[in-house]
Formats: sequence, structure tokens, C-alpha cells
Amino acid sequence: MIRILLTGPPQCGKTTVVQKVVARWPGQAAGFYTREVRQQGIRLGFEIITLDGATALLSHVDFPGPHRVGKYGVNLENFHRVALPALKVIPGVDLIVVDEVGKMECLSPRFVAAMECLWSAPVPLLVTVAAKGGSYIAALKGKPDKTQLTVTPANRDALPSRILELLKT
Repeated sequence: MIRILLTGPPQCGKTTVVQKVVARWPGQAAGFYTREVRQQGIRLGFEIITLDGATALLSHVDFPGPHRVGKYGVNLENFHRVALPALKVIPGVDLIVVDEVGKMECLSPRFVAAMECLWSAPVPLLVTVAAKGGSYIAALKGKPDKTQLTVTPANRDALPSRILELLKT
């Protein structure tokens, strides 16, 4: 089964590549992507958006602890309620998208367990993963039987077509 990992520094275009692949995917995709929450040009946090339209705040500068990554408080309850159901393999789904496996998401042991289940599931995966990070981020990048692509400003426009071709195999 094809497993594609997209990596690269923040704001290199990973999410945009994923969205373009999903828009052109001929089948039924499930999963989620993340989007910055900004106010007056200042990033305040991140929200989760499932491919079927559910949304929730993952993190925000105003969220209290105990889970924090940098200046952001992370709301694992929101993450579990919205993101985890979107990662279930159900009949008819022929692509699972996970944007992203990063430090915030990896605070959840339930998410890591869901990713491990997906890795062995009989469905193609398109996953973005943080460029830097230990623990599960490093473990995911170290898995065999995957294609890992680094997104850059120079290749991000061509990547959706390349990924679609890889997913057809």
C-alpha cells in the first residue's frame, strides 16, 4: 500500500499541496488538514478541518495548559472529537489524508495509536510531517515502505500531479 510523507519547513506549502491533491482525487478521501488562525496578520493558533467539513480549534495563544507547544495551548479534547473520527477507514474511502503529524498532534497518544493503525490499513495514505521533531515524528520518517517528499517553493506546484501519479500505482 502506498504511503506518501510530505515534509518541509513551516509555510513551505505542504497543506496547499495536500488540498490540491484532494481536489483532484477521483475517489473518496477522508482525514483532516490544519489551517492557521490569524487576526490582523498575527498567527494566534491552528484549527483542524476535516475533509467532510467539521472544524475545531486545535491550539490558540489564549488556551491554558497543561498541553503547550511554544506559545500555544493545545486542546486535545477538540482534537480527539474532530480529527480522530476522520481517520477511521470506512467502506468507500480510498485515500486517508493527515495534515499534519507535528508536535501538537503527537501530544495525543490516541492520535499516535490511530496513525499506527492507519499505517497497517489497506488504504493509501498522504501525510504531512513536521520537518523537525523527535519521538513519533522521527519514528514515522524512519518507517520503511514509504515515499518521502520534501516540499519547497520550487517544487510545490508540480508535486500534486506527481503525488496523484504515485497514488495510482
